[in-house]
Amino acid sequence: MATITAADVNKLRTITGAGMMDCKKALVESDGDFDLAIENLRKKGQKVASNRADRLSTEGAVIAVVNADKTAGVIVSLNCETDFVGKNESFIKLAQDLADLALNFESKEAFLATDFGGITVAEKLIEQTGVIGEKIEIRSFERLEGAFIGSYIHAGNKIATLTALSANIAGADEVARNVSMQAAAMAPIALNEEGVDADTIAKEIEIAKDLLRQEGKPEAMLDNIAKGKLARFFKDNTLVNQDYIKDNKMSVAAYVKSLDKDLIVTGFKRAALG
Repeated sequence: MATITAADVNKLRTITGAGMMDCKKALVESDGDFDLAIENLRKKGQKVASNRADRLSTEGAVIAVVNADKTAGVIVSLNCETDFVGKNESFIKLAQDLADLALNFESKEAFLATDFGGITVAEKLIEQTGVIGEKIEIRSFERLEGAFIGSYIHAGNKIATLTALSANIAGADEVARNVSMQAAAMAPIALNEEGVDADTIAKEIEIAKDLLRQEGKPEAMLDNIAKGKLARFFKDNTLVNQDYIKDNKMSVAAYVKSLDKDLIVTGFKRAALG
């Protein structure tokens, strides 16, 4: 039987992130074969992942990253089961490392299949499920491109947002960050009226009509009054039409144009835990 030294255990721990006793046990079981020990630890992770597949992973860290020339950004939500794990420095670092890597990919599927320290991202999540003992998963993967991309991460890594502006001009960084903060705080459902799907519009109109009927409004008046209520719905729930949270005398669109009359918001992405 191979002699397992403290240095061997520490080496395996560094490679895998597994606990010291788990690493020692894996090395003993594999008779000092590192590759087999790593495989055994991953199998443990797979077993834990399977056992915890039905658990809710509503805690974790949401990270937004923007590339160097501010033309693309990505949000990655690394979810776990408990707030204790979600606040752990090593977990947050893993989320940051994964987000940095995700910036290179167009889709969640491609990202999960890419290499991360000798194994795929998907396999790394399984490994960490075994190490931490909680269900670990990438819940959100949101990518945004544009002439200028800004970002915001809410305190505690609970919410992250990206905002695209139509031009990269002086002051764009502050404006994009402020609009990203708006999106984080106010959770708009779409950029503007055109972005709201037909089913949502139909539902809002029907709700408005039902309430108006309960108020005793004549049936002939319902369509016009409902349209007014729909306009209010758009104002409250679409990003560019919302009142700007730092100055509610203007809309978000007006705030953006205060920097430059031709500047507009061309898109946004938002992800939150839960």
